[in-house]
Amino acid sequence: MTADNPARGALLVTAAALMFASMGVLIRFATQQLPNEQVVFLRNFFGLLILLPLLLRNGIGASLRTDRLALHVLRSLCGLAAMYCFFYALANLALADAVLLNFTAPLFIPFIALLWLREIVSRQVIAAIVIGFAGILLVLKPGLGVFNPAALVGLASGAFAAVAMVSLRTLSATDPPLRVVIYYGIICTGASSVPMLWAWQPAPLETFLQLAGAGCFATAGQYLLSRGYGYAPAAQIGPFTYTSVVFAATYGWLFWKEMPDWLSASGTVLIVIAGALAMQKTRAASSIT
Repeated sequence: MTADNPARGALLVTAAALMFASMGVLIRFATQQLPNEQVVFLRNFFGLLILLPLLLRNGIGASLRTDRLALHVLRSLCGLAAMYCFFYALANLALADAVLLNFTAPLFIPFIALLWLREIVSRQVIAAIVIGFAGILLVLKPGLGVFNPAALVGLASGAFAAVAMVSLRTLSATDPPLRVVIYYGIICTGASSVPMLWAWQPAPLETFLQLAGAGCFATAGQYLLSRGYGYAPAAQIGPFTYTSVVFAATYGWLFWKEMPDWLSASGTVLIVIAGALAMQKTRAASSIT
């Protein structure tokens, strides 16, 4: 693939956004039946099962050979923390708000890249960050009597995801995408199995099917996203990932009759604008979930 077909790239990225929003719907249904610890573990477990054929086909030794194990661990644990926070937000916020707060990662990436990689933050990115955090305040609505503390957990999912994305940027210089994804699946499944031990409870088959479906949607979204970025520069088509918020709002209305108030709607517009501006100078990356 070459970066010469932005229309196809945008279509694939939009399809990926639909997959991620669909995953969010299934996760929310599952969190109504199971504790967050169990949902996170099963999401990772089913995702790892999907990767096993690729791991076996390429050989375990070749798939796992790396000189940057510590960085894989850091990236995976930050992604796992983002997943815990995101799934908690899905269970306690409007679907569109939870998805939007998870997509604030591009606003945190410049700070992390500055401290870690010594990347210069341009004036355009600073302006994007100011606009974005103004939008976040409108979504959180602190001091107006309608603030939900779960929104801070949702915002934390974006911050953890940003650390994971910067780690991924560093890893991508030496390790192929499949190796990164396999390490992510193994480490997240192993780490999330520990808190799951004291939270496990029986669940109906329907819930397990929902989580299996969530794993499939997440894997499909990652694949479509990587394909989309092969057809056009990330800065050009990355903003289309925010269509996930539109899909999530539609799902929220269909299944739970959720309607955003004017403050949340205004904040969403500001965050999307800010994210699009930040992506002009920040390499876009996918949602860790």
